[in-house]
Amino acid sequence: MAVSRSLRRTNPITIVLAGLLAIGFLVFIFSPSPSSAASGSGNERKSYAAENPLSPPTKPFFKEAPIKANGRRAPPPVVRYALNNNTATSTSASNHERVLILTPLARFYVGYWENLVKLSYPHEYISLGFIIPKTREGNAAASALQAAIKKTQSGPVNDRFASITILRQDFDPPIVSQDEKERHKMENQKIRREAMSRARNSLLFTTLGPSTSWVLWLDADIVETPETLIQDLTKHNKPVIVPNCYQRFRDPETRQMDTRPYDYNSWVDSARSLEIAAAMGPDEIMLEGYAELPTYRTLMAHLADKSPNRDIDKIMPLDGVGGTALMVKADVHRDGAMFPAFPFYHMVETEGFAKMARRLGWKCFGLPNYFVYHYNE
Repeated sequence: MAVSRSLRRTNPITIVLAGLLAIGFLVFIFSPSPSSAASGSGNERKSYAAENPLSPPTKPFFKEAPIKANGRRAPPPVVRYALNNNTATSTSASNHERVLILTPLARFYVGYWENLVKLSYPHEYISLGFIIPKTREGNAAASALQAAIKKTQSGPVNDRFASITILRQDFDPPIVSQDEKERHKMENQKIRREAMSRARNSLLFTTLGPSTSWVLWLDADIVETPETLIQDLTKHNKPVIVPNCYQRFRDPETRQMDTRPYDYNSWVDSARSLEIAAAMGPDEIMLEGYAELPTYRTLMAHLADKSPNRDIDKIMPLDGVGGTALMVKADVHRDGAMFPAFPFYHMVETEGFAKMARRLGWKCFGLPNYFVYHYNE
């Protein structure tokens, strides 16, 4: 049989190379990625993905080719969620309960992100949400956050989070400076914490999904926690629970590293604090941790046992909670407990949230001997 002129002129080596190239291309396409094969969680992550793009950002959504009917794009589906199937139990990890970690972020701390990535709770059940102010410092924080996210989400599969949402505030912050001294001035507290409440509520209402079991509020300047933070907090199976927030520092007298209390917003009311509240006007708020306004409340920060053999599971009821590392059952938020941006029983933000949760029938608790650590400026 006569061979065509084009084939007679083709170098046999070229044909062999073309065949090898085709085989290599097919192997590359159909082979699993090394990270997916090593972790074995690729298929599991796929099974927990959202079914359609209308799902809230609690779960990852893997975009498929658009479905068309009769040459037209199919209409959006009607989505039904069985919220009664959700659980929030003491064995959260083994029950595959989804955790939403929410962080108002004005500055980006590398230690915060590194600590977040080290959390041992399965990352395929963790979604992240951030809200960032539209300021020069906020823009820098957003850029640094996006760089960290890109590195983590393109790294090993087991380190990747299920989904990440970044919001930018639609209002100007009342205090431009984020320096610790400026943030904690007493005269700045009302407007600052009311603005923080608005930011927290915007973040919560945008990201809370129907499959969320737990919401962990984690401040952007919390740079050290146990890797088992989520398991340690959820195992108590409480509606609202908060650890003790401390800060590492170098003692100028001993020149040795030590720890000191940082968050004074977790407390039990006193007779004096209730008297002060009863005498306040409707728009006044009570603040904790300021010498100008002694309330004589029982502060969880002052009840800590720092000894090595302390009972980290010791638990106590609270009337107010701080928000540095606050674990909340999602049903508490679904019931309507949010962060009041107005005086609610003379409380705002996280302390006002505790008051609101209690009015809805939920109780708040604290772990005085379980520590998380705040960045030391």
